[in-house]
Amino acid sequence: MSHSWFNRFRKLLVRYEKLSDTYMALLRMAAAIIAYRKVGVIYG
Repeated sequence: MSHSWFNRFRKLLVRYEKLSDTYMALLRMAAAIIAYRKVGVIYG
């Protein structure tokens, strides 16, 4: 995964969360969504 893939998620472009734990949770969720979409394309 590259950083440009995370740019599709507006919430991650500009960090509005005050707590780093919240931001990291959103980052991991975005990574999981990206991976899920890639697996769906491969195994369709």
